[in-house]
Amino acid sequence: MDLQVPKEAEPIRALKFKLRLKKLRQVRRREGRYLLRSNLSGEDPARLWQFYIQLTQVEAAFKDLKGDLSLRPIFHQLERRIEAHILVAFLAYCLHVSLRVRLRVLAPGLTPRSMLEKFASIQMLDVHFPTTDGRELVFCRYTQPEKDHKMLLAQLGWKLPPQSPPRITQKGQLLKE
Repeated sequence: MDLQVPKEAEPIRALKFKLRLKKLRQVRRREGRYLLRSNLSGEDPARLWQFYIQLTQVEAAFKDLKGDLSLRPIFHQLERRIEAHILVAFLAYCLHVSLRVRLRVLAPGLTPRSMLEKFASIQMLDVHFPTTDGRELVFCRYTQPEKDHKMLLAQLGWKLPPQSPPRITQKGQLLKE
């Protein structure tokens, strides 16, 4: 079924087409570009863009940290706990940024997240050895790093901490040193 457009509607149709064409041109001019709006009108646009990139990096870092640490939302009631939570998150962010900078120089192409995933296979565990007199020796040990861990540690100039000395228990109680 063909619809006939009345002659008086032709100008409206032509106007709509021109408006759509104008909008299409505007959209095409912005393709591949960001439009950043800010209330800091006196700032240099390059500086504003730098602030924006920093903001996206901070948000990405917090998202990564929450994922890496398997955190779920935490609801604090006390102001001192809120401040403590912010401090811990900020310190984690600082470590994340420092690691990213160090990796960029010493291990290009490696991200903090990929490095954390790589080193996640090194585990800390307590090894318990019973003694004949009813006590127990407890060795806190980390698993031996693999060859690629050792290479990465050497490239970054890092060493794993020395294995800690054993602790001794007496009937299930750790002895104080």
